[in-house]
Amino acid sequence: MIKYDRFFRAMKEKGISQYDLSTKYKVNNALLHKLRHNLNIEAFTLDKLCNILDCKIEDIMEHIKDDNVF
Repeated sequence: MIKYDRFFRAMKEKGISQYDLSTKYKVNNALLHKLRHNLNIEAFTLDKLCNILDCKIEDIMEHIKDDNVF
């Protein structure tokens, strides 16, 4: 399972609010919903979020081992 809890911690550390993401960076509420619920996010979007937060991918997401296999 991919979890995005680190994303919200990184936002707090960088002083960026969800309002800032929405207004300044044009991140829509649907994406924030996906992040809050650990849903699928495109790699292109993850790249943009890393650029906004000036961080590495592991700063915004983590893999938790589970029984989800092909």
